[in-house]
Amino acid sequence: MAKKQQEKSQQTMNELMASAIELFGKNGFVQTSVSEITEHAGYAKGSFYRHWNSKDELFLLIVEQKLKRYRETRNGKVDKATNLAEAMDVIWDFLESIINDKNWSSIFLEFTVYSAKSEILRKLMNKSVYRLSNEIFAELVRDHVETDFPPEKIGALNTALFEGYLIHRSLGTQVLSIKDVRQAAIALALSNGSKQS
Repeated sequence: MAKKQQEKSQQTMNELMASAIELFGKNGFVQTSVSEITEHAGYAKGSFYRHWNSKDELFLLIVEQKLKRYRETRNGKVDKATNLAEAMDVIWDFLESIINDKNWSSIFLEFTVYSAKSEILRKLMNKSVYRLSNEIFAELVRDHVETDFPPEKIGALNTALFEGYLIHRSLGTQVLSIKDVRQAAIALALSNGSKQS
């Protein structure tokens, strides 16, 4: 009996999460209410609050799960990299897969800006489970950095370029392509992290 209840509870969570992702993509994070999420999924509002305390908490779980799936495909590949250029290519393939998921990258950008207004959310969003943190990036490239340039700075610069590109794309500037940003980010990493010949 308990197993059936756990399965039903997990199914409810999955359906509410799917509803939230769909509505966040359609209307934006801020404009989507808990009532809309539950109604769209066919549940009462109480079902939502049995699993999460807030829409923020739900979104953080969605981010964590999405990034975990993206990272699983990246990690095996980055382990096979033999130099900084190869490691950076793997990382930017990973970042492009996030960018190509247009609704998701827009929602993530909106939530990142939204979280900047809350000290608690801001601290949470700086944890590695919710974004490509400087520490994670540093660990991915550390073994390939040939200079004394801190790998964390390579991570911070690449994250800034990635998030800056998301902003430009959201605004529809179309001045930079992802290819432009990728090339600049890799060139910057190599100029700082590789010994010049």
